[in-house]
Amino acid sequence: MCVHSLIEAQARATPDAVAVVEEGKQLTYRDLDDRANELASLLRSLGVGKEAPVALCLQRSAAFAIGALGILKAGAAYLPLDPADPANRLTMLLEDAQCRFVVTQPSVSEPLPAGDWEKIVLDKDGALPGPGSGLPEIPDVKSNDLAYVIFTSGSTGRPKGVQITHANLLNLIRWHLRAFQVTAADKTTMQASPGFDAAVWELWPCLAAGATIHIVDDAIRTTPERLRNWMVETGITISFLPTALAEAMIVLPWPPDTSLRFLLTGADVLRRYPPPDLPFALVNNYGPTECTVVATSGIVPLDAKPDGLPTIGRAIEKVRIYIVDEQMRRVPEGMPGELLIGGAVVGRGYINLPELTAQRFLPDPFATAEPSRLYRTGDLARLLPDGQIMFLGRTDDQVKIRGYRIEPGEISAVLNRHSGVETTCVTARAEEGGETRLIAYIVMKPGADLRASELRNVVASHLPEYMVPSRFVKIARLPLTTHGKVDRAALPAPTPENVLADDGFDPPQSEVEHWLAALLTNLLGVDRIGRDDNFFRLGGHSLMGAQLIAKIQERFGVELSLRSLFDHPSVHGIASEIDNLIRSQLNAMSDEEARRVLDELSGGVPI
Repeated sequence: MCVHSLIEAQARATPDAVAVVEEGKQLTYRDLDDRANELASLLRSLGVGKEAPVALCLQRSAAFAIGALGILKAGAAYLPLDPADPANRLTMLLEDAQCRFVVTQPSVSEPLPAGDWEKIVLDKDGALPGPGSGLPEIPDVKSNDLAYVIFTSGSTGRPKGVQITHANLLNLIRWHLRAFQVTAADKTTMQASPGFDAAVWELWPCLAAGATIHIVDDAIRTTPERLRNWMVETGITISFLPTALAEAMIVLPWPPDTSLRFLLTGADVLRRYPPPDLPFALVNNYGPTECTVVATSGIVPLDAKPDGLPTIGRAIEKVRIYIVDEQMRRVPEGMPGELLIGGAVVGRGYINLPELTAQRFLPDPFATAEPSRLYRTGDLARLLPDGQIMFLGRTDDQVKIRGYRIEPGEISAVLNRHSGVETTCVTARAEEGGETRLIAYIVMKPGADLRASELRNVVASHLPEYMVPSRFVKIARLPLTTHGKVDRAALPAPTPENVLADDGFDPPQSEVEHWLAALLTNLLGVDRIGRDDNFFRLGGHSLMGAQLIAKIQERFGVELSLRSLFDHPSVHGIASEIDNLIRSQLNAMSDEEARRVLDELSGGVPI
């Protein structure tokens, strides 16, 4: 049995059932299967077969589901790429995976870099242009063949592609269907970015059950109140949300008769217990990309007040968890140690990286049946008396920012290539308000005079936005331990004196710009913000952007879209968008109404 076989069975059994809903448009299981067959036929005619990675560079959409299913039907493995990543990174991923084809759409096709790969462009509805070519000739795909490849951050300076088989993915699907009692009547969400492995979890169990996936609109996906209202109105029954967003959602008031049964979360440390009146279950999950998204899971008790944070639950079906010391000996209950994962979720390894695969994927010395492997997570944990597992942190320098796994060494490798940089150290610091931000410590070469904007642009041209440090701190030399390693605990906190400034600081000009700069200074935790400073480059993100949008609406009575914030991220750009929205409102009013609104907005001060 392979994953695409489950979807084909649903298309035969309930062809007119709705598979995906996007912006009010419905895609049935018949349409999903037919369009995926057309893509599979084309890929087969081009020589694509088993074990071949085919890139999928699409936004969250019905087309993404069609593309992924079509690639699997061709017997190949899909490689999801985030269209928002810089061209240099997309090129690196495509070259590392040795992709010959990239499935995309017109809206994201142009920014894709050119290389030794061919673009296959789907139309806006996820179909190939021109007449279909019928059913594909399906190769003899086995459960141990590749299903997908996802890249994660790499400590060596290059990302590494994780290989997951059909058997791995089928175990996730079957556990999910049983654990959350999924039926064809369920309505689920697709909220995660395409290159984030949570998107795997959102997609396949739902389609395997014949349920309906609703694509969450960008305008609401990171605004807790609007997202809650949409989920209630749509009748969503099961949803995954990243940890920070889930924590914001569970403290909102919910109608007691909401359809939502399970809110799944994970990818970061959960720091909040749900209130006693929450009308659905909050489920905390843990699992590295190398172990097919989820390895442990557990319902978080309501309004619990124990010592410590919520646990990461217990091992899911067909998964074995070991906690060991440095000599790979199992530690007693309650003692900390490295968390190892064995069983059906352990992936094949890293694509084209045999040495690293051998380091992290080991023979399981504890297995009592047939030979098997386990994965060394590098995470610290301890086993509690009730059998649940408490996550404690990392054994190395790896960090997580808003659920994204980041190897600081990958960022340092980019910075160290700059001609004015002697060496660097990148770390994550928790600041006031609990926000964790990346800080880059820079030792300059003699005579070099660097600016933060220059270094920020260097990183942004090679790495995703979430890997761009918020601050760049000038330091004479990196503090070292007695063993010669960087002493991260001794690195100084960022201050106005040691933080690298930007060139050509242009102060805010209009009243709106001054108001925005003051708000963002507090929100981002920086000392000053100019009119050309970029909200995202200074550490802003989607959830923080939703807070900014709410403040703008409260102050000016206009609703800025998240898309507009991405398109115009500077203080000047945001202020201009606010001005345009206010102007549009005023044009629809009488002169008297317009004057009254202006007086209320400005408080007597010109805006």
